[in-house]
Parts: sequence; structure tokens; C-alpha cells
Amino acid sequence: MNLSETIDQTRAGRSNSATGGTALASDDFAASERTLAKAFRRILPFIFLCYVVSYLDRTNVGFAALTMNKDLGLTGEQFGFAAGLFSIGYFLFEIPSNLIMQKVGARVWIARIMITWGVCSMLTAFVVGPKSFAAARFLLGIAEAGFTPGIYLYFTHWFPGKWRAKVTAAFLVGIPVANMIGSPISGALLQLGGLHGLKSWQWLLLIEGLPAVLLGIACLFILADRPGKATWLSDEEKATLDRRLAAEQSDIGSKHGSTLRDAMTNWRVFVLAFVNFCGIVGSVGVGLWMPQIIKQFGVTHSVVGWLTAVPYLIGAFAMLWWARVANKAHKRVPYVAGALLIAAAALACSALTDVPMLKLIALCFTVSGILAFQATYWAIPSSFLTGRAAAGGLALIVSVGNLGGFAGPSMIGSLKQMSGGFTVPLLAVSAVLLIGALTIAWLGDPGANAGEARAARKS
Repeated sequence: MNLSETIDQTRAGRSNSATGGTALASDDFAASERTLAKAFRRILPFIFLCYVVSYLDRTNVGFAALTMNKDLGLTGEQFGFAAGLFSIGYFLFEIPSNLIMQKVGARVWIARIMITWGVCSMLTAFVVGPKSFAAARFLLGIAEAGFTPGIYLYFTHWFPGKWRAKVTAAFLVGIPVANMIGSPISGALLQLGGLHGLKSWQWLLLIEGLPAVLLGIACLFILADRPGKATWLSDEEKATLDRRLAAEQSDIGSKHGSTLRDAMTNWRVFVLAFVNFCGIVGSVGVGLWMPQIIKQFGVTHSVVGWLTAVPYLIGAFAMLWWARVANKAHKRVPYVAGALLIAAAALACSALTDVPMLKLIALCFTVSGILAFQATYWAIPSSFLTGRAAAGGLALIVSVGNLGGFAGPSMIGSLKQMSGGFTVPLLAVSAVLLIGALTIAWLGDPGANAGEARAARKS
């Protein structure tokens, strides 16, 4: 999806929906569209790069495990449990981190997050056993807590309506790109052997953690908290975009509330958090264990790296196409549920075959379904959360969802150790994805449903 397509799709007769139902003068709307296109070109490339690095730092331990586990004496269960502790740290500090960002601004806080997580990721290279590895993963989760919901919150300060859905989809392409780039590099680094007294997996963690620190420093000079603080926008552009964003946020706030309490007392937020949990059980669980699944094909570490990249290459195109189709549709929920359903069915197929080519094809469909889910899901909570409700609500959804990043890897590790293979663990993860699909289908569109319910009560 190129930029001109993004703009054209947004312009065509959508002034009311793009402003949350509050009409703008046609000239004002057209001017805001031009400003949004400019902001897209300026903001997205850098944010995208940051996300690529963040996802790489989360998952590179899956490749390190190919040699690290033996060096540290880690069993499969110990690795899965310790790797998943990242998500516990993330969960505990997610909401406080997002609320702090709402106060101090994205520029400073995202910079702080990236620098500290880069340092923690690099220090993981010096763990000496199961306990220190578990502690390092937990600290990495604390350091990175707030990054993803902080970016989603940041988007609400810059992009309205349909723009935010497209920006989020473009941002999430960072997941497959991180794996496409990182998998071959990680595989190659593991082939280097020892150097200057360090193991190959230690060099992998050191080299891949450094970019986060450098990008964190760059945040201080590149990001602007809101349109009003952007030196690269004219005063007229700032005013036009501020009016459009204010109109949308006012409309959302009048329907659903904008306080932290509004988010924390809205049962739909918790249901969405559970759906996100199910998706992340599949995303992180499969992502962290995929190198070890593919290693069973009997190939070298380098080939594992290239083969692991294949599902994410295909998934990148699939998620963009799926998001584009969903954005044109009147109802988004069937696409969210459908993506999880595809992932669940494909993962079950991968578990039930021992033929390497068929297993890889099934994993391609699994990853494509999970990525398509993520690309369409995040437009749903941002359609009815704004202000402090957005800061707290998005953080709650991400933090509870990220517990799936603990449940997925640890469940796979435990079941693998008990069953002696990956068949039972992958079938279990498939069942979780199926539950997520059924739950979001039952919930429907929270923004539309809540608005209709409120209107009915008033009448």
C-alpha cells in the first residue's frame, strides 16, 4: 500500500467519519488531509524503524537459544518460562508508563524507553544461568513497558479516524520486517563462533541491542509530541490539524467518556484485552519457538535464519492486503475474527504434519493470520477511547494482552517437555487462537455498540 493509495482511500467522501461524526468545512478538511499526508511521511518511517528494533530485541533470544540453552544448561521448560517473564515485567509497568508519557510527552518518554531497553538487551549477553537469564528478561520487560501502547497513544495525538487505522497497519509491518531482517542476521551471527572470549549468542545480543540505544537518542531530536510542537508544520497547518483532532476527540469523549475511570469501568476494554491476550499467545509463542521448530528440519543455523524469515515475508504482504480490504468494509470485526480463525486452523495443520515443506506452508498461513489480526484489531479500541481513557485503556489492553507473551512461550515449553515434541503445544496454542476469534465475534464493534446503547438510554 503506497502513500497515494492511503490518501485517496481516506479522502473519498469520508469527512464526517474521519472526524468522528463531527463535520468540518470542506476546505478545512482538505487542508487537514494535506497536513496528515505530510505528517505520515515525516513520522512513520522513524516510528516504523523503532518498532522493527523493538520487536527484534524481544525475539532474538529465540535464535540465541539455539546455542545459549546448552551453554547455560537451560531446559526447554526453563527457557520458555524465563523468556516469558519479559511479558510479566511489561504487564506490571505498562499502565504507569503510559500515564507518565501522557504527562511528560512522547519525545522524552519514548527516548527513555528505547535507551533503557537497549541497555538491558545488551546486558542479557552476560547471563550465566537460568536465574540470571530470567532476571534479565524480566528487567527487559520493565524497561520496554509502555512502548507499544505509547505509540498507539501517540498516534491519537496526530492522526484521526481512518488515518489512524492505516498508520497502525503500516506501523505493525515492523513485526514481519524485524523477522525478515533479523532472522538471517541472527542465523549468520550464530555461525561466527567465539570472538574475543565471547560466545556467538553473546555477540548476537550485543550487536542487536545497540540500535535501540542509538534510536532512543535520536528520538529527542526527531519526534514532536503533538502537531502544535512540530517545527516542520506551519502555524496554519498546526491549527487546521488541531481543529480536526479536537472535533474527533470531543465526539468520542461525549459518547464514551475520556477519563481513566471511564476506561477502567468499561467491560468492553477487558474483553478486548482478553482477545489481545489470545493473539499474543500465538504471536510470541510461535515466534520465539519457530527457530527451534524449523531446526528439527535438520538444517544449519544459517538456513534456519532464512527459513524463519519466509513466513514473515509472506505475512507482511498478507497483513497489508487484509488491512486494506478491512478498511474498505463497513464492519471491521469479521476481518479481525477471520484472521484469528485462519491462524488457528493453519497452526493446527502445522502441528499434525511432519513433512517439512507442509509444516513451513502451514506456518506461513499461521503467521499471516496473526499479523492480519494485529493490523485490523487496533483500530477497534481507538474508535471509542480518547484522552486519559485512551492512555489507560490502551495500556490496559496491551499489558493484559502481553501476558500472552508469558503464557505462550511457557505453555509451549512445558507441554513440549511433557509430550516430547511440538504437536501438543501447537494444538494448544491453536485452541487459544480459536477462543480469541470466537470472543471478538461475540463482542462485535464496541464503539458502535456502546454508542447505540447510550443513544437508546437517552431516548
